Amino acid sequence: MNTLNIKLIRPLFSRMETLFVVALLAGFLAPTVAHAGAEYKIATASEKGTYFAIGNDLAKFVAPAADLKLEVLATAGSAANVKLLRYEPGVKFAVVQADVFQAFIDRSITGNTEANSIIRPLRVIMPLYNTEIHYIVRADSELNYLHDIKNAKINGGLVGSGAALITHTLYRMMFNGPVPEANASYLSNEEALVKLISDKSIDVVVVAAGQPAPLISNMKPEAQKFIKLLKFDPEHPSSKQPLTVYSPATVRAESYPNILTQNFTTISVGAFLVTYDFNLRDTVSHLGQFGRALCENFATLQAEGHPKWREVDLALPPLAPGWLYYPPTTREIRTCLKNKSKPSKVKALLKPIKKCTAEEKILGLCN
Repeated sequence: MNTLNIKLIRPLFSRMETLFVVALLAGFLAPTVAHAGAEYKIATASEKGTYFAIGNDLAKFVAPAADLKLEVLATAGSAANVKLLRYEPGVKFAVVQADVFQAFIDRSITGNTEANSIIRPLRVIMPLYNTEIHYIVRADSELNYLHDIKNAKINGGLVGSGAALITHTLYRMMFNGPVPEANASYLSNEEALVKLISDKSIDVVVVAAGQPAPLISNMKPEAQKFIKLLKFDPEHPSSKQPLTVYSPATVRAESYPNILTQNFTTISVGAFLVTYDFNLRDTVSHLGQFGRALCENFATLQAEGHPKWREVDLALPPLAPGWLYYPPTTREIRTCLKNKSKPSKVKALLKPIKKCTAEEKILGLCN
């Protein structure tokens, strides 16, 4: 949101509220990476999200060792990343939410030719970590759990984002029907948070980001007067179907010390580093070097990168049907991992979805 927009919303807030909103909109810039032999791009998500931070870490700690200059792209999210990786020149990597990748595969299996064309040549480099889903409501809201959000006005994030897909998929699973069209919005997290606490035209803002999510962790202590996070109850009857796809996760108070005083349970979904089935000699060579550099610098990623790297296992576990590893990176990583294999922490992937409406739109498969 630019300076003009902030000026337009300022009359709606007290001084403290304005300071809070401005703090929410603080941005993050990618680090400068020295010029290298080839220039590639990685599609991530919002600059304030964890995927963007993961991309920055790869650009800083891995790419130079592979003779690469890696540009980190801010995007709408996972569904957009899939298309960018497929069609945008220069994009050689993407971070993709597992259920988004699987949703494209499901639609390919059911005969959607566009989905098949998009997903068929994409390949996995390695599983990453589970992404926590943060459900944010007003501090004085009567909502306390995810199973309370039926009929609430929900912002799932931009069309093309993983958050938008999980918002609609999870809602359908919990309440046996889609989010009512009148209750669904697709604004950026920043815009939605402003509406949440100003004109109250939104009741729930969904942020999909590995903790600590910069958007939330950078909030000031005063934010407790305006927002709170919803809990997920794995024992509630409405949670039975979601748990066939997603996994419970603990949001730690230490991730958001200005907002939380104790840990609580939310829901999460796996994230993967993916690429395209490139076959040009130079590209294959550079991607193989990247796989080797990723392995050789993995300890540095865990020590100096985003805290989420500490939840990543450098391993190549079996994938779900329709998912394939990229051979050049796989060879390098497996060579590095010989006699050092560890089990993956990434949970089972999304099962086929028989039918959807809003989800098709989010994936960009509806005209």
